[in-house]
Amino acid sequence: MAGKFCVSLNCAKDNTDRATVAFVVANAALGSEKETVVFLTTEGVHLSQRGYADDVHEDGFLPLKELMDNFAEAEGTILVCAPCFRKRGLDADNLVDGARIVGGAVLVEFLSDGTPCITY
Repeated sequence: MAGKFCVSLNCAKDNTDRATVAFVVANAALGSEKETVVFLTTEGVHLSQRGYADDVHEDGFLPLKELMDNFAEAEGTILVCAPCFRKRGLDADNLVDGARIVGGAVLVEFLSDGTPCITY
């Protein structure tokens, strides 16, 4: 792949428009042959749970679950902030495809070569 790209997402059902657009952009980055990571933090970690995004559908976009499934199928990676995940008492056995719980050092390593990152 030609380069890397990161989308940091700190919302979920508290701002479904931003959550949806984040995965639209992440899929576009994969389509542009970028090694792409979505980093879920604060409220965004809820999206790591199977079934959570099933009823989110913003007008003019594919349903969020479909965007997330497409991202996973295209081998995108979802990194889930471990402290944020633990704080919210979520289920590590219920992660969506492509997701893994990590500490901040994993994100720092991914970004350490100057990889661009946008935040939603």
